[in-house]
Amino acid sequence: MSLITCRDLRLGYEGHAIVEGLSFAVNAGDYLCIVGENGSGKSTLMRTLLGLQRPLGGAIEFGDGLTADAIGYLPQQTAIQRDFPATVWEIALSGCQSNLNRRPFYSRADKALAARSLERMGMTAYKKRCYRELSGGQQQRVLLARALCATRQLILLDEPVSGLDPKVTAEMYALIEGLNRDEGVTVVMISHDIAAAARYATHVLHIGRELFFGPVADYKRSAAGRRFLEGGEGDA
Repeated sequence: MSLITCRDLRLGYEGHAIVEGLSFAVNAGDYLCIVGENGSGKSTLMRTLLGLQRPLGGAIEFGDGLTADAIGYLPQQTAIQRDFPATVWEIALSGCQSNLNRRPFYSRADKALAARSLERMGMTAYKKRCYRELSGGQQQRVLLARALCATRQLILLDEPVSGLDPKVTAEMYALIEGLNRDEGVTVVMISHDIAAAARYATHVLHIGRELFFGPVADYKRSAAGRRFLEGGEGDA
C-alpha cells in the first residue's frame, strides 16, 4: 500500500492555480526527489502534504496508518531560525510533540527516542549546546534528528543541503541515504541539485511546464530530465 497517493491535484493560493493535474504515489522505502523550475510549486506541494494548506482540487490519501501530523519534516531554515536560543536536546525532543496528546510532559519513551535520534546523527556530544552556536551542517543534523522523532515512516526534506559547503553537503546526503537504504525510512526531498537527485533517488517528481513522475532511469530519458541534467534550464 502507498504511504501517500495524490490524484489530479490542483495547487495554489486564493483560487489561483500554480500546478494542475498532478498525480503520483509514494510507497514505503521510496526516495522521491521533487525538482522543477523556481516558483513551480514544489514548496506549495510540501505544505499541502503536511496539511498546512488545502489543495484547490484533487485528492490526497494516506495509507498504512500514516497521518499528516505523523510526518517528519525538515524545512528550509531562515536566518531567525538559525539563531534560535534553545539547546540541541530541546530541539530534538520537540519532534515528539505529536506524541504528547494531553500529556503536559514528554515521556521516558519520548526522551529515549530523542536520544537515539541524536546518536544516529552523531550529535549526542552536543546535546547541551545552544543550537545557534552550531555550524550549518550541525544544525541540519539536529533538525534531521528532530524529524526522525516525529516518525518512523516518512520524512519530508525541503532543500536540506542549501547553503552547506561541498564536504558537509556530501555528509548530509550520505546520512539521508543511510536512513533510506539501511533503516527503511521513506524520503521525499525537494532539491535544486538535479545531479544528486539522479544519483540518490529512486523516483523523481518534476513540476513545472512539464510534469513527470517515475523512476530515475525513466526521468533521465524524458525531455524534462535531459534538459535539466544537461543544465539547459536554470535552477531545479
